[in-house]
Amino acid sequence: MLAFYWWAGGAGFPYGEGNDPAARISILGGVTQSTAAPFIAGLGLLGSLAGLGMAGGRGRGWRRALLVSFGICAAITLALLIPDYRVFVLVAYTPIALLGAPLGLDPAALLEVVDVAMVNQLACIGGGLIWAAASLSFWRRTSHACVRTAHYASWTAPAAAARWGAWATYVAIGVPIVYALTRYVWALGVPLGISDELYRQGHAVGLWYLGAALATLAVIGAMLTLGLIRRWGEVFPSRIPIIGGRRVPLALAVVPASLVVVLVTNAGLMYWRMTFFGGGFEIAGIQLTLEDSWAALAPELLWPVWGLALGAATAAYYFRRRRPGDAAIALQR
Repeated sequence: MLAFYWWAGGAGFPYGEGNDPAARISILGGVTQSTAAPFIAGLGLLGSLAGLGMAGGRGRGWRRALLVSFGICAAITLALLIPDYRVFVLVAYTPIALLGAPLGLDPAALLEVVDVAMVNQLACIGGGLIWAAASLSFWRRTSHACVRTAHYASWTAPAAAARWGAWATYVAIGVPIVYALTRYVWALGVPLGISDELYRQGHAVGLWYLGAALATLAVIGAMLTLGLIRRWGEVFPSRIPIIGGRRVPLALAVVPASLVVVLVTNAGLMYWRMTFFGGGFEIAGIQLTLEDSWAALAPELLWPVWGLALGAATAAYYFRRRRPGDAAIALQR
């Protein structure tokens, strides 16, 4: 309905020059309202029909494959391709601004970046997650019981998931640690992997201290990721008041981790697109290249790997814990 409104010339179109203040970094930054709005409207109608088909639960053969394929494509496009790193930045900077309020940081300043384009990206991510859940639910409801049983007994079995999930978890820990190390080194006064000019400009505006704060969040995230393969990630430590000794709710680990998967992956894909096809980035007015500022770009280019590894680690955690007793048995093995 919004697309039909935009097609008719309505305000609020979130893409393209003149509508999106950061159109340069958007994958849809070059579109126009008159040409993109009818295309979006058509996809919206097609998605409504696909959603009704999934909700009805009727699908066999090629129809079932077609509906699931549409849902997966919609999920990937909405959650991973259309958003850029603006949502990631908003989420990452919010706790820094709140904790830094006594030091003079203004948390209300974050509201200035929440414009139509940002709201649209948040809606796209939410829609992508809904499409992923709907497609998975439809696939499982229309699968034969024998197929589900055989599938569960193979690589998704708790013992198997514990093995490959451990490797995925270690990779998901390593990437943010690499990112954090470069930012800590800069904050300590060492211009590792960046030009002297860029270091001086960033130091003059306090950019490297802000980077150290982001690095600290990355380290905290890496520590929490370790919980996906440790006992304390399934049962709260006994020293914690009130909840000590209780089982960690499955959703408490899976939902936040899944959101991080989406945010780091779409941000990482944007870095790839901008670094190699979009003219690169600027920091403090200086153009970045891999040749003279590799440490400013290379860690972010690893973010899609981070997202893929964290997604696999989260899936393994889910497979181990989806039935009572599975996690304990898998960890013992």
